Amino acid sequence: MNLQEIMKKDHFVIVGDTLNKEKYAYKIKETLLSNGYKVACVGKELKSLDEVDFNIEVVDLCINPVKGLEILKNSSKNIEMVLIQPGAESQEIKDYLDSKNIPYLEGCALVGVRLYKNK
Repeated sequence: MNLQEIMKKDHFVIVGDTLNKEKYAYKIKETLLSNGYKVACVGKELKSLDEVDFNIEVVDLCINPVKGLEILKNSSKNIEMVLIQPGAESQEIKDYLDSKNIPYLEGCALVGVRLYKNK
């Protein structure tokens, strides 16, 4: 899996502070929405992945790794893949995703949209 494959997906869930204009999660949310992606936000807007009302293709982690792992573990939703933003990674998250056979990539959605714009 690579960033180009991820950006071909349509349904993203951003995990992080998507309400604070200074945060990357907010910038990613706005960029994805303005490029035609369907987006839900967990952290400040929704409390869990289980509240998302569509099939989750990509979870984009933009949050402290401890909180990100907790959100992943507390979800019963099927997740196709996870994009881990710089600073949101941890070995524990990678080990958890490996144990659940969920593919992941460490990368940046903003770069992905710029290089591989879906819409």
